[in-house]
Amino acid sequence: MTPSDDRLADYRTIVITGASSGIGAALARRLGGPGRTIALIARDAARLEAVRAAGDAAGAACTAAAIDVRDRTRLADFLDGFDRAHGIDLLIVNAGILDGRHAEQATEDGDTARRVIDINLTAAIDTVHAVLPAMQRRRRGAIVLVSSLAGFVPLADAPAYSAAKAGMVSYALALRDGVEGDGVRVVVACPGFVATPMAALHLGPRPGEISADEAAMRILDGLRRNRAVIGFPTAAFWWSRINLLVPEFLRRRGAARTRFHVASDPTAAPSAHDAGR
Repeated sequence: MTPSDDRLADYRTIVITGASSGIGAALARRLGGPGRTIALIARDAARLEAVRAAGDAAGAACTAAAIDVRDRTRLADFLDGFDRAHGIDLLIVNAGILDGRHAEQATEDGDTARRVIDINLTAAIDTVHAVLPAMQRRRRGAIVLVSSLAGFVPLADAPAYSAAKAGMVSYALALRDGVEGDGVRVVVACPGFVATPMAALHLGPRPGEISADEAAMRILDGLRRNRAVIGFPTAAFWWSRINLLVPEFLRRRGAARTRFHVASDPTAAPSAHDAGR
């Protein structure tokens, strides 16, 4: 792991969901170091253990918890116990999946849509509310929600994914305003394409793709600057922001260049953050 980012020195106790690979593991590498206590949460126990061991080797005190974030009770119990023991300074809500239309489909099926919403949005909100009350009582802390540029650009090949990411953006911005006076900072990160294990599920063009480490660096820099929305790459971010304002025929023409489908077995991929869209 790389040394701790001293610009974020106030965040000594950290929780990262979706920490077994991709953006989550990259964030753990950047934040790991002496004086840090980090809880790493994901479903893949073997991958998670490798991230935990690397964190300990870098001098951080890391705990790995193999939890499906949809298991609301188990997740809340773990977070409550970790907070009571250490006091969480920073929560990074990063767990998510990519799923949508498969090659033989015109659009995603209903079961896929429900699963994507449950993991990418409902479980994210549950994770926040398992930690937020204690932060409000202490009047300090920060929450990072990892969304996607798909939150601004509806994807015909992944409607539920787009909806979940858009919901996360709106939720984060509303929560930011709601807890502004409580000493809690809330930011939402909206990456474009990121080279992660989940990205292999996205069978189609991935223009402007960056590494997971670069994405982690940009997210943490945005947190340091307290930017409400951390969007990147810059050009793609601003095009995404104006996407719904352009005439439909232009929007569809642009989207046609990035059509894709999802690999047939998305459950085989590691339970980390998705391709970062």
